[in-house]
Amino acid sequence: MKFKALIIPIVIVLIALFNSVYIIDETEQVIVTRLGKVIGEPKTEPGLEIKWPFFERANYFPKTLLEWDGKSDEIPTKDKKFIFVDTFARWKIVDPLRFYKTVINEDRAQGRLDDILDSVVRNYITSYPLIETVRRTNRELDIFEEDINQIGDKRALSKIELGRDKIVRGIMEQAQPKMADFGILLVDVKIKRLNYVEEVRKSVYDRMIAERKQIAQKFRSEGIGEAYKIEGKREKELKRITSEAYKKAQEIIGKADAEAIMIYARALSRDPDFYSFIQTLDIYKEALDKDSSLILSTDSEFLKYFKGYKDKQQD
Repeated sequence: MKFKALIIPIVIVLIALFNSVYIIDETEQVIVTRLGKVIGEPKTEPGLEIKWPFFERANYFPKTLLEWDGKSDEIPTKDKKFIFVDTFARWKIVDPLRFYKTVINEDRAQGRLDDILDSVVRNYITSYPLIETVRRTNRELDIFEEDINQIGDKRALSKIELGRDKIVRGIMEQAQPKMADFGILLVDVKIKRLNYVEEVRKSVYDRMIAERKQIAQKFRSEGIGEAYKIEGKREKELKRITSEAYKKAQEIIGKADAEAIMIYARALSRDPDFYSFIQTLDIYKEALDKDSSLILSTDSEFLKYFKGYKDKQQD
């Protein structure tokens, strides 16, 4: 019975001890409150801490970077172009006591960031032309961009005075003092995306497509011209080779004919009658066949060898 009677006090003591001890992680900082009122200084070092059980509460806040993702808003630029601007930021709690007293928790802090950053971003975007937010420097256009720039109305890009980097830096410098009132340090602000409104976006895309088609047509025309140039060189080279080959063939034929004539001449000089006989036989072979009909006189020179053949048969 005595042991059972001790169980309840022991459990109460253990619960009290459990509620009086809290652990601070390296990524956390703590504000201790007693019935809603802040007690002491913020605890920022990691380790084991003690508080009064039940009456005091440990409120944890992160020391790491936190994320803010702005909503995409439609904003007009100074040159009256409506665009959607999507931004994001990184922030951290540097004064947990002020943070707790002003915004209490991260959700309410996100709401304050929405109000302040959206307002500052809108103020800067509406104060400058669109090109200031789009471009960072006045760098020279590359070859492809120059081709686009030379087609159609041959428009030229305006020179920027600030550029996106300085605009973003201005947004951060204007918003930071307002964040300090809540114990928040604004670490970084960036523009994630810029886009035209739907009505303008379609016309921009159509124009971009038309420009790319003109560039493609230009490249095709240059390619066709180059192809004709190569084809002309090929035809010229082919004619040169054919001409040289014909010239060489004619020279070989001429030499062969000359050599044949010399051979014929030598044969004729040795035995003119035999040469005449052979030549006449060739003529007979070409001129006379079974379907040929000739009417010649008996003293025709063409048949002189036939006459000689007949005389020899009679002999």
